[in-house]
Amino acid sequence: MRTVIENQMKIGETDISRIQFDLQSRDETPKLLMGLQCIYTTPELRRSVFDLLEGLTPPRVNPEVGRMGMTYWKILVLGTLRLACNFDYDKLKDLADNHSTLRQMLGHSTLDNSSRYPLQTIKDNVPLLTPAVMDQINHLIVGYGQGIAGKKDQETFLARCDSFVVETNVHYPTDINLLLDAMRKVITLTSLACAAEGISGWRQSDYNKKKLKQAYRKAQQLNRSTSKDPKKQAQKDLGIKQAYQGYLKLSLSFLRKASETIAKLGSGPLSIARVYAIKHYMDHAHRQIIQITRRGILGESIDHDEKVFSVFEEHTEWISKGKAGVPQELGRKVCIVEDQYGFIIHHKIMTKQTDQDIAVPISEELKSLFPELAGCSFDKGFYSPDNVKELGTVLDQVVLPKRGKRSKKQKAYESTEAFVSARRQHAAVESAINALENHGLDRCPDRGEHAFDRYISLAVLSRNIQIIGHLLQQKQVKREKRKQRYRETWQNNRINAGQPSVAA
Repeated sequence: MRTVIENQMKIGETDISRIQFDLQSRDETPKLLMGLQCIYTTPELRRSVFDLLEGLTPPRVNPEVGRMGMTYWKILVLGTLRLACNFDYDKLKDLADNHSTLRQMLGHSTLDNSSRYPLQTIKDNVPLLTPAVMDQINHLIVGYGQGIAGKKDQETFLARCDSFVVETNVHYPTDINLLLDAMRKVITLTSLACAAEGISGWRQSDYNKKKLKQAYRKAQQLNRSTSKDPKKQAQKDLGIKQAYQGYLKLSLSFLRKASETIAKLGSGPLSIARVYAIKHYMDHAHRQIIQITRRGILGESIDHDEKVFSVFEEHTEWISKGKAGVPQELGRKVCIVEDQYGFIIHHKIMTKQTDQDIAVPISEELKSLFPELAGCSFDKGFYSPDNVKELGTVLDQVVLPKRGKRSKKQKAYESTEAFVSARRQHAAVESAINALENHGLDRCPDRGEHAFDRYISLAVLSRNIQIIGHLLQQKQVKREKRKQRYRETWQNNRINAGQPSVAA
């Protein structure tokens, strides 16, 4: 059974609304916990968020039956803390076991010092948060946070939009090292399947992988000749082709052997799953063999659309944004939209899309989510004549500078006070991107495309909760300073009146 939160408090447990924080702390953890406390202590917001968390339970699962699992509140706290502070699971486990304030937020009493969170339990439960639910919670958080920041006094607002690259956890791809990755998985999975079903023939799997890596290293270390002598160039090219041929021949022999082996595996569900996994990596290996033959031996060029940049993270894209010192990045582009208070009100993961492709769709989604949105500012990368026309039908104010040479009419438009003011404020979105990258979105360590989507959504949600906590912290600091000034004035008035001072 799994619930959102335990309704019955334990002896020695501190109510979440009464948890005290260090107001002078500049660390991310207290600010995030203050934001989470705000969610818990605001009845309407808590009810809406808890309803969404309850929706994480699969429809066919009875939440009242079975052993007690980790509550969704704990999962939300640990998941957002991981992204807000850019922790790995080991660091997250250590804090969950030893950080006293965090343990109060998780619902542990002062008498409960012996309970610990197994590492695998945290790894299994945090991924239960789905991107769709996180996006819905984020929409609620943004609406509430804008009220705290002062949006109640404004009818409309102007947003800022930009994109950046979130890298996937992959190495630099080449044809031959991608083949090595695929072949090592084929050999490992086939040997494990044979060991489980008592089939012989793959006992030397470690030796086979070592032998394959030696052939790979031989092909990797050979470089094209820089000599001007055609004979030396031809001799060097011949040596490279022979190394490639030896590497491919060895790989093909292991693939044939793997094909013969999987025909001997059983027909049960587990065996079928093993065969599917082996064939998946065999397909990767065959593709790489074809591409190595075409490029390395026949001298052909491979189209970009045919290439795969990781056999493990297949959603990885090769992105060249033209930044100084960063010729390319391996990952996925993410487009974010920020409001005037620093909240990330919307985001979209771009799949083989450019900034020009995403400008109109994300604006239409924004307008449906926030009808009070007056306009949005973009970078030059989003510009196209069609985008300017279509965005004008969606938004009242479009701040989209033109790339290249501008006409007199365009210069006059970009010199207007409203346009210049919006362009000056647009730079703030770069600060939001930098904050996201510093808090986990520089590189996604999770595996799989769904995990990548969840990681992005959770990072955006964590950032917004942290901003709410920061706003509340600053308000409380100002409140304490006013109280201190009042006490000092009161004491001075007593002293000036000849009355004895009173201890604060």
